[in-house]
Parts: sequence; C-alpha cells; structure tokens
Amino acid sequence: MQKSKLSASLAVLALVLASAPLAAVAEKPAAASSEAKALAATVAAVDIPYERFQLGNGLTVLVHTDRKAPIVGVTTYYRVGSKNEPKGKTGFAHLFEHLMFGGSENVPNFDEPLEAAGSTPTNGSTWLDRTNYVETVPTGALDLALFMESDRMGHLLGAVTQEKLDQQRGVVQNEKRQGDNQPYGIVDYEAQDALFPVGHPYRHSTIGSMADLNAASLDDVKQWFRDNYGPNNAVLVLAGDIDAATAKAKVERWFGDIPAGPAIAAVDAPVPTLDKPFAKTITDQVATTRLYRNWAVPGLNDPSYPALNAGMYILGGLASSRLDNLLVRKEQLAVAVTAYLVPFQHASMVQSYIDVKPGVDVAQAEARYDAILADFVKNGPTQAELDRAVASLVSAQVGQLEQVGGFGGKGATLAEGLVFSNDVEKYKKDLAALAALTPADVRDAMQKWLTRPVAAIRVDPGQRTEGGENRGGWEKAGSPRIGYYRAADADQAAPVSTPAATAKRSFPSVEPVGSFDFPAIEHATLKNGIPVTFAKRSAVPKVTVTVSFDAGYAADASDARGTQSFMAAMLDEGTKSRDAIAIAEEQERLGASINVGAGLDSTFVSLDTLSSNLMPSLALMADIVRNPAFAPAEVERVRDQRIAEIAQEENSPFLLALRALPPLIYGANHPYGAPMTGSGSRAVVAKLTPADLAAAHAASIRPDTARIVVVGDVDKAAAVAALDRAFGDWAAPATPAATKAFDLAIPEQPQHIVLIDRPGAPQSVIAAGRVLPETGKDANEVLKASNEILGNGFLSRLNQNLRETKGWSYGVRSVIQETEGRMPFYVQAPVQSDRTGDAIAEMLREMRDYPAARGATAVEVNRIREGNIRGLPNRFETRGQIANGIEQIVRFGRPDDYYETLPAVYGALTAESLNAAAAKDLQPGHLVIVVVGDAKTVKPQLAKLGLPIEEQAPPQE
Repeated sequence: MQKSKLSASLAVLALVLASAPLAAVAEKPAAASSEAKALAATVAAVDIPYERFQLGNGLTVLVHTDRKAPIVGVTTYYRVGSKNEPKGKTGFAHLFEHLMFGGSENVPNFDEPLEAAGSTPTNGSTWLDRTNYVETVPTGALDLALFMESDRMGHLLGAVTQEKLDQQRGVVQNEKRQGDNQPYGIVDYEAQDALFPVGHPYRHSTIGSMADLNAASLDDVKQWFRDNYGPNNAVLVLAGDIDAATAKAKVERWFGDIPAGPAIAAVDAPVPTLDKPFAKTITDQVATTRLYRNWAVPGLNDPSYPALNAGMYILGGLASSRLDNLLVRKEQLAVAVTAYLVPFQHASMVQSYIDVKPGVDVAQAEARYDAILADFVKNGPTQAELDRAVASLVSAQVGQLEQVGGFGGKGATLAEGLVFSNDVEKYKKDLAALAALTPADVRDAMQKWLTRPVAAIRVDPGQRTEGGENRGGWEKAGSPRIGYYRAADADQAAPVSTPAATAKRSFPSVEPVGSFDFPAIEHATLKNGIPVTFAKRSAVPKVTVTVSFDAGYAADASDARGTQSFMAAMLDEGTKSRDAIAIAEEQERLGASINVGAGLDSTFVSLDTLSSNLMPSLALMADIVRNPAFAPAEVERVRDQRIAEIAQEENSPFLLALRALPPLIYGANHPYGAPMTGSGSRAVVAKLTPADLAAAHAASIRPDTARIVVVGDVDKAAAVAALDRAFGDWAAPATPAATKAFDLAIPEQPQHIVLIDRPGAPQSVIAAGRVLPETGKDANEVLKASNEILGNGFLSRLNQNLRETKGWSYGVRSVIQETEGRMPFYVQAPVQSDRTGDAIAEMLREMRDYPAARGATAVEVNRIREGNIRGLPNRFETRGQIANGIEQIVRFGRPDDYYETLPAVYGALTAESLNAAAAKDLQPGHLVIVVVGDAKTVKPQLAKLGLPIEEQAPPQE
C-alpha cells in the first residue's frame, strides 16, 4: 500500500519540532514540599533484598525471602524473544512458549500437577526481548514446581510431537485472529512497519505471520529449543517463603545436571530514524477516527529513558495530562487520548493517539493535537506536572512489589533487571532517576528524540482496508530486502541432532499445607452509622479504601439504562469546590488513585494511596462522593464521551456479544437485563440531564446504603478516625433510596441462536447464557467447583477440547457470576470463523456429557479439591485481593471466617456432589447462544445444528 500524502497539520508539526530551541524551564525549587519529602522517603525505602548464586551449567538464581504468606513465586526468564527470530521464523519464540506447556518427557501435562498443588497463576508470556514462565505455589509444592521447570528446560524434546506442534500452531493462529479482530487491531503492524526497517529485530510482531507459523516444522522448533533454552540463557528467581541455603540445595538437585547450551548471540537493534515523516490512512470497523503519532526512541538502559517515560506520562498518561486537559476537557475536540512509552531493551517506542470527537472536523482536531505536541516538546513540562507524574509512577511501582511472583511482582522485577540491564537492582536506579528528574531533563529528552520525523497513522471508520492475515512477518510480499541482517538470518536452519536418552525422573511429593489464616477482620461504625470492615496488611506502605453503595446499574429502570454508570462517571468530573482538573491533579500529587464506577449490584468509589497521605486522600475522596456538581457543561462533555464509548463497544465483537446477551436471557425489563458493560443505551445517555444525574446520586450515593472496607498499612483506630472526619457527619437525604425489582418474572428461553453479522470477521465470538435459580447468598462453592471441571480454568473440558485438542480457539471459559439476584451462567468462546458451527456443537456436547456420559473423574476431583485448598494463600496475597474478599463477605452476609471454612468445604468434594451440581445447573437446555461473526460464512454452519436461528441487526450509528 502506498504512503498517503503528508497532511498539512503533520507538516507543521515536523517543522515546529525540527526547529524547537532549548527553551528555559524552571528547575525544582530549593525547598521540597512535604509530599516531595514523603515521596523521597518512599523511594529510598524501596528494597528487595536478595542473594545470588550460579550453577556450574550457567543457570543464575536469585532468592528473595518474604515470609508474609506460605507461598513462593517461581519466575523463570529466558533471554530469547521475537527479536531473535530470523527471516522466515517469525512467531517461533511465542509458539515455543505454548509448546513448553504441552508436557515434557517426565511430565505428561504441565498444568495438571501444578493446579492440583495450588499454583496461582501458572502462566507464561513472550515479548520482543524475553520469554518468561511464572507460577506461585504453596511452600510445600516448591520441589514440584522446580522439578517441572527443570524437566521442560532439560527434558523436553522427547515429548514434542507433530501432533502437539499442530495443536499449538492452531491455538497461536487463533490468538492472532482474536487480536486482529479487535477495533484498531492491525495498527501495531502498521506502527512497527513504519518505524523499523526490514530486518530490524523489532520490526515484526511477536505473534508472527500466518505463513511462517504454517511453515514451522518439527525440526525447526526442536532446533529453536536447542539454540535458546539452555540453563546458561536463563534466570530463575525464587521469592517468598524461602531462603538462599534451602533454595541452593533444591535448585542444584533439580537443575544441576542439565548441560549448558550455546550462548544466545548478541542482537544488533539500533534506534532507527526515519528519513522523512511517514503518514498513512487506513479504514477499520471502528466508531471514531483515531490519530496516532509514533517514534522509535532508545531502550530502557539509555540515560534518557526515565525522562521519556515521565514525559509521555505527563503528555497523555496522567488523568490530568496535557492532552486530557486541553483536547478532552477544555476544547472538547477528542473523546479519548493517551500517550505512553513501550520499553524494549535496545530501542523503545513512544506512541500517542487521540480519538476525534464525532462531529468535529478531523483536520481541526489534528492541527490542535500536533500543536500541543510541538509545544510540549519545545517547552517541556511544568514542575507541578512532573511532580504529579513522578508521584503516580512511584506509587504504582511500590504497589506492584506487594506480590512475590506473577508477571509484575518482586520476582519479575529482579529478573528483568538482570536480563535486560545486567543489574539486579536496576529498579532502584530507575526510581532514583525518576525522583531526581527536572523539567529541563524531560524537555531535553523530548527535544532530542521527538524532533525527528514522526510516523503518523490515521484510522477512519469503514470496512477494514487490510486484515492481519498477511501481516506480522519480517516483510510483506515484494518489500525490498534492506535494513539490518544478523548471522542467524540464513535461510536454512542449523542441522538437527538427535537428543540423548535420559533416565526417567520421578515426581516429588507435595508437603501438606497448614491451616489457612485469612487476615483478621475487625469491625467499626462511623458516627453516622456507616459500617466499616478493616484488615491490617503491612507488606507495602499503602492503603486501599472502598466505599460501596447498594445500587449498581441494576438499579436503572428499564427505560433508563446507563443512568447509574453515567452518574458514577460524573463523580470525579467536578465537585462544588473542585473542577475535574483540580481533582485529577490533587490525587496525582498525593500518589493516590481514585476510581469510580458502577458494577451490576453496587456503585463504588475506591482509593489506593500511600499510607502517609491517607488523611488528605480521604478528604478528596469524600468530596468526590458527597459533593458532585453535575455542572451542565461537564455533563455535556462526558455525555459525548459516553456515547462514543458505547459506539466503540458496539464495534468490538466481544463487547457487542456481551451487550446483546443479558436482555435475551433475563428479559428487557429485569434489573439484570441491561448490557453487561453497564454503559446502557445511546438513546438514554443522550437525553439525561444534570437533574436526572443529581436525582440518581441522591437515591444511590448515600450513607444509609454505604459500606466501607479498609485494608492496608494503617492502624484501625487511625483509619476509623480519618474516615469519621471524611464521612462521619454525612446525613442521608429524605428522598427514598434506589431499589431493584428482583421479583420480576424471568422468561424461560428455549435453546436458540441469535446471529449478529460482522462482515469479514476472521473469528466468531460465541457468548451463550442462561439464568440459574441460585443467588450469591446461597452456598455456591460446590457449583463453582463443578464449573471448574466444565469451563472455568485452563484444564477445563471446554477449553481443553476447543483450544488444546481442536485448536479452534485461543481460549474458552464458562462463568458463574455471583449476584444479589438470580445468577447468570455464561460461556464465552472466540473461535475461527470456519469452525463456528462445529465449536457450538462441541460446547453443547461437552455440557450434555457432564455428567450423563462422563462424570467427574478422580483426577479432576483431586485437582479441584486439592488445588483450591492449597491455592487459598495465593488468592489473598495483595491488599486488593483481600479487600475484594472482604467485600464479598459483607455483600452476601457471610461470616468473618468464611474463607477459613473453605478448606473443609473443598475437602468434602466428591465426584457425586460435583456431578449433581452439573446435572442441576450446567446443562445446555434454555441456553441462548449469541454469535457475532461473518454471517455469510457462519450461517450455513449454524443451520446444520438444527436450532432456531434469530438474526439481530448490528447497531446503527
């Protein structure tokens, strides 16, 4: 496709940026504020103590001791990612990550033993610079986790078969289709193609190209393993209930006999500079025009990295960012904006985009967008902007370190420092550099890197110009062979050797877990009667506070869908004493994050803040809750954003299906018959007035329907005193509170299909559902456990069938949503278009067969029973997890020791009890099946199922 003509706005941007002088910017004042001092103290206190050792085969091991819970995060990083893939082999690193879960020579299935041992999560991911695998296990299962990680590191190839390769190839290709099928889903291909020349290691996507994935042979992938997965190319981090002496003995036992592999060759990945500005316009099935600006910038080890990261955050990451304040709030030329840095090891990307407000002249919005960018690059941020950005970034980083494992916890933080920077404590240097930034530092970095030619991409609503089927590889057909080539780029793979036979290894035993101890729950009541539930958690110096109200979007009348969520969205858009900008700036200055929203059954305002700033953060939170202004001008602005958001939902296949399903199974008038997103309808949102929103606030956001949950590093007495100061004098209005008519009859639907056409879609989204007789206040533990066998989990029957056996989907899931009224049961499955009918047939068969033809097996019962018991500590590692758990206790009237009673409940599970629950509630009768897909492709397939088919027109603009 030809590059489009450079727009006048973009030409102005290029000229302004290229000539931007180094403007004078005020440095930080000599006297630091109290917030700055508190932040400096927080940065200085961040520490992840560790010990390091290395085995004779080159495996590097880091050990961090954290005894807060009887769990250990096991984090393994391999120094290989998509940047290491030669021409014709794109997608190999990611494909092999999938193969690594398919079983090794001594482990038939990698997930089954770990899930039974209580591992949460068990997962892996691939990115440009690395591949990682994570599991967080009970302390007594650490040997099992190490045995399994070592078995796939040293004993894998004998278990990699053509059948497994074909299965995982299908899964990966459906993962690619799933991403491509989203609105704006092909923009990343365009950005990488524009910024990086052919042959550059960062040009092609990690998912790879369909052609290369189809061409991958068994010998190819086996050679990939030999070349890259040696212990000398890996870093293993053990973080949690472990010490170095114990770890060394265990790691030596399991990994010590694995021979070293070849060293991974260094990659040449310089920061490219375009020779002239690039501009391209594409069309896609989207609701609004989106304008992107992209640059390639240095990698995460460059001295300019902290400044670039903060600069992009100030530009479009903060709630009070430049782009938000100017384009969304003040001038109202856009309905959404963002800017961010995507960090890679060698060369990073910065990207910004705006969604042009419908009805606004795109050229006008583009010209203003580019002018704001040019001004920011020329003059840099203010000190106040920088202070808010640093406080927010530091607070977020500190919050991540509450977890020992996972993709963002302490284990990953230590591993990434070593793998990307050869410095385990790189996180400390990054935080210190961030805290030391001056506005001039940010300005200088932006001028150095963002005055170079920009890659501008415009996406207009329309039929998709080009899908992702032929994208993601090194080059498109006919592209010139230019750019960067590495030694590994030879067209022929290295010779494949036959692996030597190895002795059979045995599974280690898993030690019994002790009794589960949920954090002690304490209760208090504010002066005005609001109940407070409290739990102390001191792992990090932060506090989480959630104020929930008995409302939610189920409180909307059937002819007022969207009122509650619109009202909630307005709470932080201005109070009687603060406008939206002041609210955003204050929470950022405090290092706090305040979120407002409406769930199905409750409307909530949540606060996450540094402990040292709890009092002022609560004062801000109380103002948002108690004193919203609903200013007419702000209501009009947010209305436009809400309508645009609904239009975006209607252009997302998955969200469109979730919008369509609830009214079909509950009936349009039932409180739960609203679109599952909660955003409601455009027609309702278009006519709501400030008075309507104020009335909804008076009925829903009030002390007599409120409950507060507090978890964190604060004493109960101090927390209650602060809450009393913020909320204790709040009196309920005389008007009645919101109600939800759960007594409305729910129609019993016959099993049928509802088809919504999405022309040209590479995937179909299947969303099926029915209403169960139980509510969230019933004892649902056996039912939820039974659903783990059917569809809730990687090893569930639905997922194993459609993903792992058939390769038709990237993932299938069935969900039981606990609610105050009768609960919904959902099945969600994105599948390749040509297998839509077959996939539905298989889903229905699996549901019928459980338990009629195939009841719960001994292996399934053991996995569900033991995994749930052992996994309890993992489920409540962080403040947020504990707060959510307490909220469930309060909401459904459960006893304070509810979670401590669960081991006995799980221990009593039997095949008979699980089968009975499935027979009662998990059958496909009365299932309404929504399909969003290409009607001309899927309709003939659906006709073969013998079910009634109703066609529903796609939403109209």
